[in-house]
Amino acid sequence: MYNYPYRYYQWPSSQWSYYWDPRYYNWSYYAPRPYHRDIVLQDYGSNPFVVDLKDAAEQNHNYRVALWSGHYFQLTLMSIKVGEDIGLEVHPATDQFIRIEEGKALVQMGDSQDHLDLQVMAYEGYAIIVPAGTWHNVTNTGNKPLKVSSIYAPPQHPFGTVEETKPLND
Repeated sequence: MYNYPYRYYQWPSSQWSYYWDPRYYNWSYYAPRPYHRDIVLQDYGSNPFVVDLKDAAEQNHNYRVALWSGHYFQLTLMSIKVGEDIGLEVHPATDQFIRIEEGKALVQMGDSQDHLDLQVMAYEGYAIIVPAGTWHNVTNTGNKPLKVSSIYAPPQHPFGTVEETKPLND
């Protein structure tokens, strides 16, 4: 607890308008964030946007949601079920940045479908950089859904994309 010059019962009566004892306001570093709110998971287009990405990813239960789509890049959120993967894929003209917000995964990358020479376990907070033209796959190896945020440059999915489940062709 903070060491204040006065206890709440010692505070000068002329100073009550400046009363900043955190207990009075029920402030605590251990309490949930006071500004936490559910985030509407929709595509905000190219409008200026500020979001707690970890909270948004944890709230997402869809396979993929486009959260922000601009002219030069796109931000999506994904929730990958236990034991599932995103599917081996390549984006010929798109760089991709993936961040694991919750869970653990096996990351595989390589120059061809048959030669995935990079295989790494990745955990919460890890970043995965996928250059254009690189074959890649991310597999959920944990016991809860894998929550990731992904940036595509340039955008990969249509504006407003919401996929509740993994598409069959992936």
